[in-house]
Amino acid sequence: MRRDHVAGLALLVVGAGVLAASTDLPFGTLASPGAGMMPIIVVVLMMSLAAVLLLSAGASPPMRDIDWGDAGHAARVLVVTAAAVAAYTWLGFIASIIAMLFVLTFLVERKPLLTAAAFSIGTTALAYLLFGTLLNAPLPRGFWQ
Repeated sequence: MRRDHVAGLALLVVGAGVLAASTDLPFGTLASPGAGMMPIIVVVLMMSLAAVLLLSAGASPPMRDIDWGDAGHAARVLVVTAAAVAAYTWLGFIASIIAMLFVLTFLVERKPLLTAAAFSIGTTALAYLLFGTLLNAPLPRGFWQ
């Protein structure tokens, strides 16, 4: 078994799960797209690319040759991101994204305090400007608002 076999199969399984969950949403038409159109299009594209990955998997290295030296770092990033996702609706967009980016840059990536603070606040401000203001997306405000 090679790396691309595992990755391709994992993407196909995740894609099938998302596709099954997306069938509850209306697909709509091209003139009037429904809430299910974008997830289904993205999942079909992801599953198509996963099939291509499976077909070309013979060129990837075997699973036994994987260097797991960065697994601790990947686990820390996964835990911080999962915590931010869990707190997203309770804390709100601004607080959860600032906290996630700050923890990732300051604690996980070990950047200087002021650099991490400036990056997390600036990136969140730009994201809020884009999604909350320009695209008028409904972003959660958190428990205090």
